[in-house]
Amino acid sequence: MNQKGLINLLISIFIFASSLQGSEGVSANQVIPDEAIRLRILANSNSDEDQTVKRQIRDQVNESINGWVADLTSIEASRNVIKSQLGEIEKIVRTELEKVGSSESFSVKFEEVGFPTKLYGDFVYPAGNYEAVLITIGEGLGDNWWCVLFPPLCFLDFSNGDAVQAAGDEETVEEPSEEVEVEFFLVKLIDGISDWIKGIFK
Repeated sequence: MNQKGLINLLISIFIFASSLQGSEGVSANQVIPDEAIRLRILANSNSDEDQTVKRQIRDQVNESINGWVADLTSIEASRNVIKSQLGEIEKIVRTELEKVGSSESFSVKFEEVGFPTKLYGDFVYPAGNYEAVLITIGEGLGDNWWCVLFPPLCFLDFSNGDAVQAAGDEETVEEPSEEVEVEFFLVKLIDGISDWIKGIFK
């Protein structure tokens, strides 16, 4: 097979793999871009009371941050605004704890935060350290909740995704399913073919 025929074959494989990946129903609004700011809230424990407090804090913090970054179009501007409002976020957390008569300690930080690999819908989000607002309530030993503040994707509760590999997180970890392994294979295949084709035409 000559080079032109090989290129055509690889392009066909690339298109086929892309169509398989697309058929799984991955929608654009599920993809977290490289430049993103997340919000993660760690509950004190998994008791009903502590989880309720976590959700109340989540709702109030989300509402405030969404308002601050609603009209912003760059991650740098969003980062600056969020950092400038960390004191306000602390006030929100303190107020919500006081409402339920809780004396739990808490912390609010803006830093690189470790996240586990997650399968949300049909898309795999790899483990890694990501820029995030981290709110820790008490011991921070309970189930956590997280979303993406910028671009605003907090209408997607990524915490409800399945953990697919250990990443030093407190959450229950499951072994990768066959479907997830196929997803990883397709992503690697597509990336590899794409890089190879780009190299030919350089």
